[in-house]
Amino acid sequence: MENNYSFYIVDDDPILIQLLAKLLESKGHRVMHNSSSVAALAEILENKPDCVILDIMMPGLDGFEICKRLRKESGFDKVKIVFVSGKPYDFDRNQAFSFGADGYFIKPIDVKTFPDQILRIINDNIDLAFWGVRGTLPVPGAGSIKYGGNTSCVTLKFPKGEFFIFDAGTGIKCLSDHLLKSKVGKIDGKIFISHPHWDHINALQFFVPFYIQGNEFQVCGPAHGDLTMREIISSQMEGVHFPIKIKEFAARVYFSDLKEESFDVGSIVVKTMLLNHPGNCLGYRIEYKDRIFCYITDNELYPEDSRFYNKTYLTKLINFIQGANALVTDCTYTDEEYKSKVSYGHSSVTQVAELAHKANVEALYLFHHDPDQSDQDIEKKWEMTRQVLKDLGSKTICIAPMEQQTFIV
Repeated sequence: MENNYSFYIVDDDPILIQLLAKLLESKGHRVMHNSSSVAALAEILENKPDCVILDIMMPGLDGFEICKRLRKESGFDKVKIVFVSGKPYDFDRNQAFSFGADGYFIKPIDVKTFPDQILRIINDNIDLAFWGVRGTLPVPGAGSIKYGGNTSCVTLKFPKGEFFIFDAGTGIKCLSDHLLKSKVGKIDGKIFISHPHWDHINALQFFVPFYIQGNEFQVCGPAHGDLTMREIISSQMEGVHFPIKIKEFAARVYFSDLKEESFDVGSIVVKTMLLNHPGNCLGYRIEYKDRIFCYITDNELYPEDSRFYNKTYLTKLINFIQGANALVTDCTYTDEEYKSKVSYGHSSVTQVAELAHKANVEALYLFHHDPDQSDQDIEKKWEMTRQVLKDLGSKTICIAPMEQQTFIV
C-alpha cells in the first residue's frame, strides 16, 4: 500500500489510544503509543515517527510541552504534530499552532473521516471542492444531471483548517447542506466574493452556518462606488426582498472591502486583481507554500482581432496567474457562441486555453457555464478546450469539474 506512515500516539486515555491505533493500522500505517508522556518523549526522539498525535492535558508533560520540545529538536521540522484534545476553545487551538502543531482535532473524533483528515495534514494537501459551476442562472432538470445546475461556489480547505469560500451563488446552499450533514462543529471561514452580480451572491442568506452561534465569517469583496460590501449584501436582505435581516445572523459575520492588493491569512497569501467585467470584479490568487490557486471569474478575454483587445491587461493577467497549480476560470462560451456575445463580460474556449498555456498553468478547471448549455454541451466544450491545448503543445491539463467534486491542489 502506498503512503504508509509511522505514528506515535501519546494520551493518558488507553481507550482512545486503542481506537486511534485501530483506525490507523486498518489503513496500513505503523503505530506506536504510550500513556506516559515522559516515557513517550524519549521514544519519539529515538524513533522519529512521521506523525505525533498528542493530547493536551496529561500528567508529567502536557502536550504543549512535548510539542515545544520536539520543535526544538534538530531534524524534527518535517515531523507532523497533531493534537487530539477535549478542549474546544480557540485559545488552546491557537496555542497549539503557535507552538508548532500542524493539526487540531476535538474529541470525540469522527471515526469515518479521521484517517483521511490526518493524511491530508501529513501530505499538506489543499482540498478544492466545487458546489456550483454554472453562471447567470441555476439550471434544474434533466440537462444538468452530471455537472449540476447550481451557480458559482468553490471552496478551499487547508491542512490547518483554514476555510475559504469563493462566491455565494446557489451552490453555497449545497455547501451548507454538506457542512450540516458532516457535523463539522464551529466554523471559522472567509468568503471571497468576486463581484455582486446576482448569480454570485443570491444564496448567501441561505447559508445556514450564518445562523449558528459560535461560527465566524469574514465576507470580502469589491465595493462599488459608495456601496460597501456590507451594504451590497444587506440590501438583498431588506424586507421587500427577504424576510431575514443581517442583524439576525447568530454567527459573527463581518465585512471587508477589497481592492487590488495583497494580504496574509496566517501562512496563506491572498492577492487580488481587477478583472475585465462590467462593474468591479476581482480575481483571486492564493499562495500556500509551493502551491498556487487562482479563481478568475467573470472575465472577458477579447481576441487579438477585436478593437477591444488590450495587450497590457492580458499581460498583467498572465503574470497574475503565472505558474498556478489550479486555475478556475470563466469559460462560458464556445468560440462560435462568443461571436454573438462580445462585451457580455465572459470568455470562450480558445481564449481560456491560450491564457492557461501562456501562464504555464498546471490544471485548468472550466467554470461558469452558460445556462443554455446542457451536460452534453459542456462535454463538447471540454473536448474543444483539450484540443486547443493539444494543438498548442501545452502541458496544461483541462478538467470540467462537477458539482460536489473534490480535487487535491
